[in-house]
Amino acid sequence: MTSKKHVSAGTAAPWEAGDRDRLLHGTHHDPHAVLGAHPAPGGVVFRALRPGARSVTVVTGDLHAELRGDGDGFFSGLVPLSAVPAAYRLRVVYDGVVHETEDAYRFLPTLGELDLHLIGEGRHEQLWRALGARVLTHQGVTGTRFTVWAPDARGVRVAGDFDFWDGTGFPMRSLGSSGVWELFVPGIGEGELYKFEITRPDGSRTLRADPLARRTEVPPATASVVDVSHHVWDDAEWMAHRGDTPVHEAPFSVYEVHLPSWRPGLTYRDLAEQLPAYVTEMGFTHVELMPVAEHPFGGSWGYQVTGYYAPTARLGTPDDFKYLVDRLHQAGIGVLVDWVPAHFPRDEWALAEFDGRPLYEHPDPLRAAHPDWGTLEFDLGRREVRNFLVANAVYWCEEFHVDGLRVDAVASMLYLDYSREPGRWTPNEHGGRENLDAVAFLQEMNATVYRRCPGVVTVAEESTAWEGVTRPTDSGGLGFGLKWNMGWMHDSLQYMSHDPVHRAYHHHEMTFSMMYAYSENYVLPVSHDEVVHGKRSLVSKMPGDWWRQRADLRAYLGFMWAHPGKQLLFMGQEFAQGAEWSEAHGPDWWLLDPSYPAEPDHRGVRDLVRDLNARYRTTPALWQRDTDPSGFRWITGDAADDNVLAFLRLSPAGAPVLVVCHFSPVPRPDYAIGVPDDVPAWSEMLNTDAGRYGGSGVTNPGPLKAEPRAAHGHPASVRLTLPPSATVWLRPA
Repeated sequence: MTSKKHVSAGTAAPWEAGDRDRLLHGTHHDPHAVLGAHPAPGGVVFRALRPGARSVTVVTGDLHAELRGDGDGFFSGLVPLSAVPAAYRLRVVYDGVVHETEDAYRFLPTLGELDLHLIGEGRHEQLWRALGARVLTHQGVTGTRFTVWAPDARGVRVAGDFDFWDGTGFPMRSLGSSGVWELFVPGIGEGELYKFEITRPDGSRTLRADPLARRTEVPPATASVVDVSHHVWDDAEWMAHRGDTPVHEAPFSVYEVHLPSWRPGLTYRDLAEQLPAYVTEMGFTHVELMPVAEHPFGGSWGYQVTGYYAPTARLGTPDDFKYLVDRLHQAGIGVLVDWVPAHFPRDEWALAEFDGRPLYEHPDPLRAAHPDWGTLEFDLGRREVRNFLVANAVYWCEEFHVDGLRVDAVASMLYLDYSREPGRWTPNEHGGRENLDAVAFLQEMNATVYRRCPGVVTVAEESTAWEGVTRPTDSGGLGFGLKWNMGWMHDSLQYMSHDPVHRAYHHHEMTFSMMYAYSENYVLPVSHDEVVHGKRSLVSKMPGDWWRQRADLRAYLGFMWAHPGKQLLFMGQEFAQGAEWSEAHGPDWWLLDPSYPAEPDHRGVRDLVRDLNARYRTTPALWQRDTDPSGFRWITGDAADDNVLAFLRLSPAGAPVLVVCHFSPVPRPDYAIGVPDDVPAWSEMLNTDAGRYGGSGVTNPGPLKAEPRAAHGHPASVRLTLPPSATVWLRPA
């Protein structure tokens, strides 16, 4: 056995006063040039900064060389070695604790020139692989690489549990002009808590969560967590075929979910057992998850994000969220997530003035402050910020296999004068109100996501008449796959809120949407925004007594599922919840309890939604030509006095669907509806007044034969009984 050789290191050259000062005050740009091992006359000089240590010993081979204490946590010594050893360790003694570790300052940089070049160009499409905290093996040693972009910082240090939240001993090095700071810390691994201690330009210090953290503490705690994924995906078949049919030519029926309140108390893994089963039973093709990225305030519903790369820890780990997505895919259900690039909160531990000056936000206060939400807007003209967001969009698609991004508040990004009074905004270089930086960002984001992630769809929540939202970027459009049809939503709900006796005067609110239905690829959204803040739940928007409210709701849903465009319905509305949604308690599932007297009323609406989805998915006429005017034909759009709408939905090869909507609470027997003369008879495929849905049971049970009697400009007609406040779908008998 080789015996240990203990020596006392000789006196090294004195520390440069400037180096000591900069290291102590967290303003050193190149700590590796001072700390660590360096050749010197007479041997190798070792220098270490270990605040609170009683002694530091260099261990290399059989040599143990104790360094001299130089005060303020500095240790140094000259060891008689012929060359800097390829490997050595530091044995650090604290009061009652001995800690032996590799020296973080003996390692070369972990980022290569290509990474830094791409970061500098704002073109690193997998930015999360370069920045943040990543466990890796470097020069034969396993540890964690910490990297952060902070170009205005005078210095950056890593603080965490492993250094008792005192970053003094772990200063990072600046990698040239990139603005990136880097440090490889050996022996640090999965689960460690950390933040970056940044010295601002004015010399003050701030402790910040990692903008690229892939995991966080559970709020209200704010530390970042070193994460390693162990999830093994089992959705290869889904991923291989999800893009076989373009989304605008496929069935697309979305159930919008706020995960923390869908069934309060469930984790991601609990949800993975219950949510796929429920969505499958209800027949929706996709779920849309309100923002899952980490956010400090639950009452923001996730729309004020601080951790863009981390699923909220409230419900579990990133791997737990992957498991949920995996299980949804295995059940044949697509997953969209809400994504919020329009703004971020001002929390002092997060992105706001991250390195002491505006960094992620616009430097112009008029451009940075969001007038509605008390938040900050991203500086989309800065290439590194644009890269942060574009890579984030790719991240959710590649790392979590999500099938789509619904981009929140697009209108607020597109217009410089959004919610701003005259004099509170600055025109663009052409004198206009369009935010050209935002346009370029959205085009880049969409083009990058569609190029890298086949089968993914991006959806814009855009409430204005901006032209070309879903036009390809190479044709000058923004490049989204779909756009929420806010005009249809507003008009149709406004119509439904009127008492039937007054609806004749508002008939255009149900027909006007067809004037622009093919200007974009649309989704018809009845989202969370429509059932909060005093707007009332969907069923409660309807006038009249409880029976009429439910009848109107059923008729409206029948109209919605038949109208050109894809569908989106927020949780709780599928069973006629009467109360507004609250994130504190979620849907009122007790309404479906068999012991509740009115349970059949709610179960009936739920059964209708389930049947709407089932009929919809098997009827190509209702979705194959959603973006093609040849897929729709009015029968009558002007029967205002009768509160009646009738139209045909057509597919290239399949059978047509005749849709008749009647928004009066009285039945109309023997009502003539014009039809093409090439269909001899029609039969009901769905009637929202059916008894099993809680309706009055006015149906048309037998085939309805077409008569050679012209009506509504068509050569033939059928006569049917219109149920009270109901929508009827008919198909060729």
